[in-house]
Amino acid sequence: MISCFVYKINWGVRRNLDSLAFSWEQRKLGEVLSILKDGTHGTHQDAEEGPYLLSAKNIKNGQIIIDDSSDRKISEDEFNQIHTKFTLENGDILLTIVGSIGESAILENAGKFTFQRSVAFLRPSEEMTSRFLKTEIESVQFQKELNDRKSQSAQPGVYLGDLSKIPIYITSKEEQKKIGEYFSNLDHLITLHQRKHYLILEDIMLNNINKMDLFYDYYAQWITVYKEGAIRKVTMDKYLLTQSWIKQLAPELRVCELSRITYQKLLNDYAKSHERQTTMDFHHQLKGAVLDAVDEGLIERDPTRKAIIKGKKPRHKKIKYLNQFELHKLLSNLDLGQEINWDWFILLVAKTGMRFSEALAITPKDFDFSKQSLSINKTWDYKGEGGFMPTKNQSSIRKIQIDWQLIIQFSTLVKDLPEDEPIFVSGKVYNSTVNDILERHCKKAEIPVISIHGLRHTHASLLLFAGVSIASVAQRLGHSSMTTTQKTYLHIIQELENKDVDLVMRSLSSLN
Repeated sequence: MISCFVYKINWGVRRNLDSLAFSWEQRKLGEVLSILKDGTHGTHQDAEEGPYLLSAKNIKNGQIIIDDSSDRKISEDEFNQIHTKFTLENGDILLTIVGSIGESAILENAGKFTFQRSVAFLRPSEEMTSRFLKTEIESVQFQKELNDRKSQSAQPGVYLGDLSKIPIYITSKEEQKKIGEYFSNLDHLITLHQRKHYLILEDIMLNNINKMDLFYDYYAQWITVYKEGAIRKVTMDKYLLTQSWIKQLAPELRVCELSRITYQKLLNDYAKSHERQTTMDFHHQLKGAVLDAVDEGLIERDPTRKAIIKGKKPRHKKIKYLNQFELHKLLSNLDLGQEINWDWFILLVAKTGMRFSEALAITPKDFDFSKQSLSINKTWDYKGEGGFMPTKNQSSIRKIQIDWQLIIQFSTLVKDLPEDEPIFVSGKVYNSTVNDILERHCKKAEIPVISIHGLRHTHASLLLFAGVSIASVAQRLGHSSMTTTQKTYLHIIQELENKDVDLVMRSLSSLN
């Protein structure tokens, strides 16, 4: 098979040869772009289909890959809520900057998109052509520079500021067009050879899969082929758990025996010991593998069609939170000295409602003391090996207004600390450590014991009782939609509605 990698090396060598007639100039990437933004800004509006929510895994081998069977297609309402009305143009280059770093594609009639932060888009300036810039991005030198700048964390990423400083070589626009066309034609040739190779591999795989194989064996192989290396460890663990449940509940079920009845029975058996939402997740993880088995001709009809999702009645999950008096007693009990400690962490979470991982990732640079705000744009990988990671979702990237007392306190605490390093982290951090400290303070203050996440609930509850709108609370907490806020704090909202009814009735009764 012809190797694209060899061509990229040869290009890097040829570019430096004195025998080339081209006149080369070294510039920084940011100097030859008119726009460089990450996915928090991007949409592409020229579309009859879509919109789609894309991440780094959608950009492979120079192409944008759309899978309609996945949940990446989003509603118009959600699309309008996510994007910031920045329109992408054909010729813009998409580059993955989180996770699988360095994959690129040129936007060409690709549809309506909104991007996650894992994708950056680059718009060449007038002195640069798109195809030539893509060739430079794919060069060995550029990819090495990109790799050297990635953050060392469980899910490494490259910041836009570092990306813009990577050196590239440019020549005249006329020569750029010639070079871009040459490598575009070359890529087509390579794709043809790769396609032949993949067809051979596909034939080998299909010949090794038998309709008589046990379903849990097929599912294990499906996970290896389609999921391994493409998803985060925490997601991979869920797929492996699903496989273990198949083996436990249907150890003798064969691929060819999958029908609507046998599939429904599998779901029903799982639902006996799980709540409905958990059973729904189980169904979704199975469905991808089953539909692929249908496509491969191992199953004649889709057995997942019209599947009925059952489950145990959900346990009543009482959210633990403090009232205003109890929170005041807790905060009065904290040991807030002249240096950063976990008591300061507890105070910050109580006053902002941040998630545990978000608060761990806070750096001095995230504070805007003049505007009394705190930027939430990353999390800390405390469950893994440490390091910065993307936020839970797009809506989690936000600015939180903080009170003037907190501003004065933290402006003094962080003034001598490194700007880009987390202020609370020094070594391995455990959730239990901070919860233990919080528990001791709760007991000492003689108030109900809550967790750090309980402080987030406390913050939200106090805002709702104070009359703050659900939309504002959702935005401050970084929820993906108001529906999440409504579901989580339903009991509080109902309590407030009852108070409103009483107020209305008292007002009406006073009328003559």
